[in-house]
Amino acid sequence: MNHSWKKLSTRSAALVLGAAILLPGLTAHAATAYTAKENDTFWKLSKQMGVPLQQLMNANPKVDPLNIYAGLKLVIPNNLSKAAMDSVPIAEPVVSAQSITTSSGQSLPFSKVINITASAYSASSEENGKWGAVDYFGNPLKLGTIAVDSDVIPLGTKVFITGYDFAGLPTGGLVATATDKGGAIKGNRIDIFVPGSRNFVSDFGFQSVKVYILN
Repeated sequence: MNHSWKKLSTRSAALVLGAAILLPGLTAHAATAYTAKENDTFWKLSKQMGVPLQQLMNANPKVDPLNIYAGLKLVIPNNLSKAAMDSVPIAEPVVSAQSITTSSGQSLPFSKVINITASAYSASSEENGKWGAVDYFGNPLKLGTIAVDSDVIPLGTKVFITGYDFAGLPTGGLVATATDKGGAIKGNRIDIFVPGSRNFVSDFGFQSVKVYILN
């Protein structure tokens, strides 16, 4: 990258202390402050605000996508023209009675159900390569980690998985978060992290499961 700079005249370089500076491509209304609410996720906010998921995450580089809590201050990027903004319909609250009850009695509201082909992976170096036993965000792999195609299930989405039959996973279903990706995970596919040896985990094979996208 070329970091050379042209010399500026003293007059043009002088700035008044406290003056506002607009960078190229930005306007005074390029971003909006937002206070997170309980159960907010980047995926949910991207849909609600009409902002691409990756753009929203880029605007909040210091925010852990898995730790968005009520009261957290977020930046919502906004580079739409006024005419474009006026054409965007105001999101109306969606009231849904859909919920699934776990074997422990917990009621989990959900917005969507997807039929998925699931496989499983372990923490072995053969399966995780040079990156080691961490997910896409660099967090250690743990029960509840799943790898997804982010075009189908966006990263950061919380889900409830049912329909599998495997001794290494909780009976009745698993609450998980999409925090990992894999080259072979395309379309309606997920890869579920399971603690244990590679040989043990490989017995999972391929199974048809239901994935509930939680609110």
